[in-house]
Amino acid sequence: MARSRGKQQARRGDGGGRGAREPVVADVDGGLAELTPDRDRPAGWTLYLDGAPQSHVDLDDPAHLAFEYQRRIGHVLDLAADPGRPVQAVHLGGGAFTLARYVAATRPRSTQQVVERDGPLVQLVRTALPLDPGARIRVRTGDAREALAKLPDAWADVLVADVFAGARTPAHLTSTEFLTEVRRVLRPAGTYVANLADGPPLAHLRGQIATAATVFPELALIADPTVLRGKRFGNAVLAASARPLPVAELTRRAAGDPHPGRVEHGRGLLDLTGGALPVTDASAKASPAPPPSVFRP
Repeated sequence: MARSRGKQQARRGDGGGRGAREPVVADVDGGLAELTPDRDRPAGWTLYLDGAPQSHVDLDDPAHLAFEYQRRIGHVLDLAADPGRPVQAVHLGGGAFTLARYVAATRPRSTQQVVERDGPLVQLVRTALPLDPGARIRVRTGDAREALAKLPDAWADVLVADVFAGARTPAHLTSTEFLTEVRRVLRPAGTYVANLADGPPLAHLRGQIATAATVFPELALIADPTVLRGKRFGNAVLAASARPLPVAELTRRAAGDPHPGRVEHGRGLLDLTGGALPVTDASAKASPAPPPSVFRP
């Protein structure tokens, strides 16, 4: 691993990802991180953790979202407030700061806080893929739930949860107690959006829908139809709010994606829980690990 760190140091002077187009590799708390240049986009980079694709960034076009689940989160963020209006946003889980960059590009003058537990990963991304110095993005290193507890009531317009440790969402970020803290931090008309990963028999996803329904009156879920049918492992994006969600527009946007998604809401979404019980701190478990086949070419 020492050689990996040497590669990182040797390539840090590449002009923020726009010069030498060679991979940047480093040991981080979550494993081996690799930033790989995108052959199709001159300033595009993909972040891998232990070989699993984690996020994609285009430094010249931060409004470009390459990953399917991030596009779906982007739809929710676009519709969370009037177009272009600045928001106050919290991002639990940083990765390459893709979604924070997206909000900064699409909603200039927004104020954002990013919480990422992996300090070495934060340093790697800050160095190799610098944030726009004009963007109001504050990055904190620490546990997502502990950081959430320190935020004031009704501070955020949007709160994004995209936290994975070893490809699994930590158990303490799946409970009603956690979501109660999320709602406390959101403004009355605020929107919560979470990246959930599961596969057959969808026990984790069903439990997360049931849990969110105990805290938020309005829910919508965007996912590939094959994931919702329990045919394969994949991501599902859950949106929640105290106000009605723009389901019709979310449905239109998801259907128009390169990989069309389906939107479930209302009675159909609650039926998807199949009688699953809400998750509490006492019963919480980490999300299931994806099968190795998920990341094979």
